[in-house]
Amino acid sequence: MKSNSTTRNRRPVGGFAMLEALVALLICAMGVLGVVGLQSAMTRAQTSATFRAEAAFLAQQLVGAMWTDRTSNLTTYDTSGTCNAVCTDWLARVSSRLPSGTATVTVTNAGAVSIDIRWTAAGESQSRFTMATSIN
Repeated sequence: MKSNSTTRNRRPVGGFAMLEALVALLICAMGVLGVVGLQSAMTRAQTSATFRAEAAFLAQQLVGAMWTDRTSNLTTYDTSGTCNAVCTDWLARVSSRLPSGTATVTVTNAGAVSIDIRWTAAGESQSRFTMATSIN
């Protein structure tokens, strides 16, 4: 009888497996949230890199056009004065390919060229790409 009374006085342990499952679920949820945050950061960085690459390409494109037209019309690319047709088309491409894209081109009589491209992506501060070169 003694063994019967000890068995009757013991309380069954319940809920321990449920607690372990809840802790495992919590840890798994934190991992998933971390992966989602990482994916968001990677998407933002990739978008920013795409805009920087596009700005560099646009600047190189204009410098290439200036090299082919360097003999007499180099100063007509300066945006502070009268911008020629090639420069005007290029400025339109900058504004269409970059969000809120603007550009300033400065050309001196000595052939020093400075191209400054600015854009603002949604939810970010203004970004800037600057290129300086000499065309002789």
